[in-house]
Amino acid sequence: MYTIAHISDVHLGPLPRLSPKELFSKRITGFFNWHRNRRKHLGKDTLENLLLAIADENPDHLAITGDLVNLATTKEIDIAADWLKSVGPAHEVSLVPGNHDAYVGGAYAKIARAWGDYMQGDDHEGAHLGKMTFPYLRRRGPIAIIGCSSAIPSPPFLAIGSFEAKQARKTAELLRQAGEEGLFRILMIHHPPVRNAAPRHKRLLGIRRFRATIATGGCELVLHGHTHLNTVNFIETRKGKTPVIGIAAAGQGANGKKPPSGFNLISVSGRSGSYEMQCRRHALSAASGLIEPESEFSFSYTKDR
Repeated sequence: MYTIAHISDVHLGPLPRLSPKELFSKRITGFFNWHRNRRKHLGKDTLENLLLAIADENPDHLAITGDLVNLATTKEIDIAADWLKSVGPAHEVSLVPGNHDAYVGGAYAKIARAWGDYMQGDDHEGAHLGKMTFPYLRRRGPIAIIGCSSAIPSPPFLAIGSFEAKQARKTAELLRQAGEEGLFRILMIHHPPVRNAAPRHKRLLGIRRFRATIATGGCELVLHGHTHLNTVNFIETRKGKTPVIGIAAAGQGANGKKPPSGFNLISVSGRSGSYEMQCRRHALSAASGLIEPESEFSFSYTKDR
């Protein structure tokens, strides 16, 4: 059995001091949103307690589906790099970026250099050079982890993502390759690749292309973030259903408008294309203040996928 813990939307805080030059951009709207809204819902020590709860489960790997930072300032990116190192070595932690990580032009190159070890495949190509290296493929036991990027800078008041043709073709190739190797394929992306899962101004562009990619390459599980919600959806293809699972924001406190902090613990058993997957969701309890098991979801896969 191989286990993966899944978290998302860390939004490390508090915001560092910003210069007027840094604020003279889309960041000004994000700055006011942080102080008027987001910071009020961060629970005290919530993220630390979440990581402790994950450590208690002793997973083999940690998957993070984006939004480590808020406004993608250089200081935030550096802080997030140190945080990643504290969470675990790059071999045991896989990351894909979110829209807040690519908040403004030039941010993507900075995160690629700072977080590159966590966003590259087994071939170790180019992440530190600030290049677009997605999708990437990591083989971990019976698992193939395919990391995709939907992160793009967008105009003020928008938080859209994009899944373009070039990335789709390469993703389908990697999925097919991993399937031929008999691996359980987990695809990570920040924006939910499901229609109506996010408001129009926060949607993913290229959902139809993503579905075609899954249908062509084959996939057992998709993990995402972005909505700050605990969700289970499905992508249906001629080969069957692929679960698409989201998770609440990692730092979200209790008694807010969105579900409190949590993580998915995914256990995969079986081999050579015949697998059983179990997902146990753990969430912050308002009553106890602890991260506790909340729900469970199982799915079986056969070789014809």
